[in-house]
Amino acid sequence: MTDHSTALFRCPHDPLTVLERGWLSANNIVLHGLPGEGAVLVDTGHCNHAGQTLALLHHALQGEPLRRVLNTHLHSDHCGGNATVQATFSSQILVPAGSLAAVIDWDEDRLGYRPTGQRCPRFVAAGALAAGERLTVGTRHWEVLAAPGHDPDALMLFEATDGVLISADALWQNGFGVVFPELDGLDAFDRVAETLALIGRIAPARVIPGHGTPFDDVPAALQRAGRRLSRFVANPALHARHAGKVLLKYHLMEEQQQALDAARSWAETTPLFESTRSRAGFDGPPGEWFQELLAELLAVDALRLDDQQRLHDV
Repeated sequence: MTDHSTALFRCPHDPLTVLERGWLSANNIVLHGLPGEGAVLVDTGHCNHAGQTLALLHHALQGEPLRRVLNTHLHSDHCGGNATVQATFSSQILVPAGSLAAVIDWDEDRLGYRPTGQRCPRFVAAGALAAGERLTVGTRHWEVLAAPGHDPDALMLFEATDGVLISADALWQNGFGVVFPELDGLDAFDRVAETLALIGRIAPARVIPGHGTPFDDVPAALQRAGRRLSRFVANPALHARHAGKVLLKYHLMEEQQQALDAARSWAETTPLFESTRSRAGFDGPPGEWFQELLAELLAVDALRLDDQQRLHDV
């Protein structure tokens, strides 16, 4: 997906701008304030794209100060640009309340970067954002909603007047994010169901997802997500297998290209990738699990292996 900016819901003083990204970087949403108030940014993308994020932000802000950054959750595709944005704009960063202590301690195990084998530069959080709070930016009032499932501390933002929901990875047009707590042995599919039910109750008119184009056919998206969840509940091994492929694909998106042996070494030393093997009920050794998932990704042209035995993201 080509990164670009899409302006939505233009008002005289407080438009909302979506910077639509791809899969390595989550979408960035700029909430513009009234004159003199400053803007708020929701999520900052991946550290690999930090320079591009800054260019998109400068274009969207047009000189407007960026006062705050809000993170819906702390996966590296949503907060990897925090450090660069903070250094450039001197913005205060607010993170989900359940993640604040891990950020203060910069505990990469609790934050998930070490278990997933992913990277995120350290940043400083000024405070926390909790479900039930209300944020006013410009003339818009945003309600903070809990969205556990994909991540136990994840949040969404809902603006009731126009029915705008910033859903992060709780709902995409075609599904939702990997349910990572399930890979740690926690029962989290019910949390996904609760979050989808909440979205159904508030009935947003427009959803701005963490990845993909904003959409307004929300009932159809909820139906698709519900069917996907039902398949995973009926067959948790299917979800684990899907998660393994997502982790491997994401790793190659980070690296762009890597020697096959190095990718195999990454897989065999990444705790969450190993967890997908056991959760999927795969009896073979870790190297065979890596090879099997890699073969599936190569077969659908999600990755490419060249004659020098180097893997390339596609």
